[in-house]
Amino acid sequence: MDTFEAIRTRRAVKKFDSSYKMTAEQVKSLMELVILSPTSYNQQNWRFVTVIDQSVKEKISKAARDQAQPKDGSLVVVLCGNMSAWKDEPTRYWRNHPVEKQEQVKNSLARKYADSPQNRRDEAIRSCGFAAQTIMLAARQMGLDSCPMVGFEYDQLAEIINLPEDHLISMMVVVGKAAEPAAERGGQLALDEVVFENQF
Repeated sequence: MDTFEAIRTRRAVKKFDSSYKMTAEQVKSLMELVILSPTSYNQQNWRFVTVIDQSVKEKISKAARDQAQPKDGSLVVVLCGNMSAWKDEPTRYWRNHPVEKQEQVKNSLARKYADSPQNRRDEAIRSCGFAAQTIMLAARQMGLDSCPMVGFEYDQLAEIINLPEDHLISMMVVVGKAAEPAAERGGQLALDEVVFENQF
C-alpha cells in the first residue's frame, strides 16, 4: 500500500475484532515510526502510553464513556504532551550537530516557552496531532485499522495512566483489526469551500 492509498482508506473504525492481538514486534515497529513525527525544534515533546493489557484497556473503555473501541482494539496509544520538554536537557535534541547549534536551539526554546504556558500547551497538542496521524497511516500500511478518540473523562484517564503533573493528554488512538467496515464517509466539503489561494 502506498501513502496515497493509506490516506484514502484510513477510517475511524468503531468496531474492532477483539480476538486480534498485535505482536510485541508490531507494536515496536509502529512506535519506531511514530517517533519520527515532527516536533518544533525537534524537542520530541510527545509521550506515548501504549496499552495492551486487557484489564487496563477495559478501564480506559469505562473512562471513554463505555465506548467499546479501547477494550476491543488490540492496542491503545494515549498521546500525551510533556510541557517541560523544552528545558529537559534540550541540547540532546541536536546532539548530532555542533555545540553552537545545540546552544542556539536551547536559547530559542527558552525564549519561546519559559514564560508562556500557552505556547507549551499549544506545542504539545500540535506535536501529538502529528504523531496521531503517523500512527493511523502507519497502522494502515501495516494492514491494520485505527480510531482516534477524544471522547473520554480526562481526569479518570489521567489517573489510569498515572499522568505526571507537567504533562497533558491530547488524545488516544486505538489500533487493531476492524470487525466490520467503517460507515460511509459523512461527506467531504468541496475544495473551493476550504482551500483559498494566497488569501481568503
